[in-house]
Amino acid sequence: MNNRLKVLTNIILTSIGLSILLGSLLKIVGPINQNYKINKKINFIEKSRRSVKKELLIKKSNLSLFYNNKLGKFERLEKLINRWENLIIKNPDLYVSAFFISLDDLFYAEINSDIKLSAASSIKVPILIVLLTMIENEEIFWNEKLILTEDTIGSGSGWMAYREIGEVFPVYEVASEMIRVSDNTATNLLIKRLGGIKIVNQKFKELGLKNTQINNYLPDLDGTNLTSTKDLSLALALVDNGYLLNVRSRDIFREIMGTSKTNTLIPSGLLRGLGKESKDADYYLALKGYLVHNKTGDIGISYSDTALIQTPHNSRAFASFIVKGPFNDPRSPELIRNLSAELIPFLVLEQKSSNPN
Repeated sequence: MNNRLKVLTNIILTSIGLSILLGSLLKIVGPINQNYKINKKINFIEKSRRSVKKELLIKKSNLSLFYNNKLGKFERLEKLINRWENLIIKNPDLYVSAFFISLDDLFYAEINSDIKLSAASSIKVPILIVLLTMIENEEIFWNEKLILTEDTIGSGSGWMAYREIGEVFPVYEVASEMIRVSDNTATNLLIKRLGGIKIVNQKFKELGLKNTQINNYLPDLDGTNLTSTKDLSLALALVDNGYLLNVRSRDIFREIMGTSKTNTLIPSGLLRGLGKESKDADYYLALKGYLVHNKTGDIGISYSDTALIQTPHNSRAFASFIVKGPFNDPRSPELIRNLSAELIPFLVLEQKSSNPN
């Protein structure tokens, strides 16, 4: 009986000793493990921040590369420039900027393409690019709700200005309407949500858009918001080639740009170059194998259009035009159409070089 009691006592004492030892060990190991997890989390966050910063630098350097180095390796289309100059010289009181580039075939043409001019509604294209980069970084969400406020109401094109103050719109609808019907209020809602004019201008610089700047909310009838045709064309080109946006965002960008209703400038000019005139330019261009995603601008003293042009051979080119002149002068939009018409022979050249046989 005594032996059994001794054994039982030893078991109990041993259990107590192990419990104390295990508890002490956990006190030591627990904080070490916790610190490891915290440090691992901090390192992950810092790595993510560095990745985002590096990505922004890469995006900026891509556009800067075209400005400073790579564009010099492209063939300059003197024949196209001469044709443009012959049209421009007929209207000496109109100030013209033009830029055309094919990344597939390494040629370009330009006239005054670095000059800052009134962007009008063409400024909405770089705003859309900034929005999509911020969505990629989860700074904004695609289904986030934006509230209509008095300070975002913009006259002119669009329908959101006529809705009640306090009405709510999702980001995806606001972004789509900014391009589809060139809604000025939608644009102002986005500028405000992106952080305001100062922040948006900073984002433009981060993307390498050195000539693009917002100075006032839309409609900006005085033409203080600025861009250049080179900024617009290269931004379109680098988005389409996956440099400025990831694949998902690029697809969204294309879809939204494809909804733009106004086709009276570059699309109509391209159709003219193909020997046809029609108000339904998109339809007849599609019949001939052309797809044009464009965004126009019109504030009377300045007309603009920027476009991605897909040819029947699935090659792509990018063109932008800005014409500054007397208020509501019909020669300004007509000149953009005629300048666009001159692109057709060089888009044909692009097709031949893409399919030499």
